[in-house]
Amino acid sequence: MIVVIPARGGSKGVPGKNIKELGGKPLIQYTIEAAREIFEDDQILVSTDSIEIKNTVENLGLRVPFKRPPELATDEAGSYEVLLHALNFFEDSYGKKPKTMVLLQPTSPFRNAKNITEALNLYNDSMDMVVSVKETAANPYYVLREENEQGYLENSKKANFERRQDCPKVWELNGAIYVLNTESLKSKPISQFTKIVKYVMDEYSSHDIDSKLDWIIAESIMKSMNS
Repeated sequence: MIVVIPARGGSKGVPGKNIKELGGKPLIQYTIEAAREIFEDDQILVSTDSIEIKNTVENLGLRVPFKRPPELATDEAGSYEVLLHALNFFEDSYGKKPKTMVLLQPTSPFRNAKNITEALNLYNDSMDMVVSVKETAANPYYVLREENEQGYLENSKKANFERRQDCPKVWELNGAIYVLNTESLKSKPISQFTKIVKYVMDEYSSHDIDSKLDWIIAESIMKSMNS
């Protein structure tokens, strides 16, 4: 089993966010600490194009054995290619072929080792993936609308529910944990996976940082946790 933590240097929403300090620690440190509670250091691969991120991670005592090539560090580069690159590096360098990959994005600082362990316990080799989710507030049966050909808004999913609580539950990927079958990953992108099982997380532990507002909310969560 290997763990991949993708940490690109460029970030438009929050510049330098992967090593920006949150609660006195670089953001990426929260993910590394959670991973280290479960996995050995030689199972954890931080994939980055940034020398600053590499130095920050190595100052935490975790070796970064490769630098991501420039073509995988652009805004257009997909996560699929990044994961395959990390997997190929691991197989070529260590002579091992892991059956499972755990993808942990550094933008989920409140996801912890317990969450990762619980997601792993749901996984077996017959699946393509276990993925962490939260129940979405933007239910397509109730509050989401799409514009039709006449320019009028209509429900994204057709239904006649009068109350939100009567609608089916809908799950939103929160970006915190992906437990991936490496054979499935080699054969097709994650977007084409069909054998997917959910791991449900609460709203706080699901918080993902993508924008300045997300960062402000994360600071507020951190203060409430420390008070």
